[in-house]
Amino acid sequence: MSQTLAEPAFISSPEQRRRSVWLVLGCTILGAVAQILIKLGANTLGAHPSVLDMAIRILTTPTLFIGYSLYALSTVLLVLALRHGELSLLYPVIALTFVWVTILSVLIFHDSMNPLRLSGIAIIVSGVAILGKGGSR
Repeated sequence: MSQTLAEPAFISSPEQRRRSVWLVLGCTILGAVAQILIKLGANTLGAHPSVLDMAIRILTTPTLFIGYSLYALSTVLLVLALRHGELSLLYPVIALTFVWVTILSVLIFHDSMNPLRLSGIAIIVSGVAILGKGGSR
């Protein structure tokens, strides 16, 4: 019998599914750090860099290079997580990246935090928690 897209090739254990959630949480942190580093590197690009200049700068500016490298690592971790986890549960967890970026932006760039942004963060965290509770098999 051939396997369809909807059929898993194997059944994952609860421990493997938990590990998938932890991997995705790691992806969110790596993604947030990557975005902060890319922002720091972007601030050094100048007013109007060409596409070629930007590509060269990504390779030669440590903050940009490390930021994009962390994105690559985050993608590898996501692939590993998706092997044993449910996409409908894991992918919403990636929304936590917005939370970490906001916190880091306030701490590093001194971005402003207001009640509306705090409400947005609370909604994201609540949504991820609700989806997590409903994601058990």
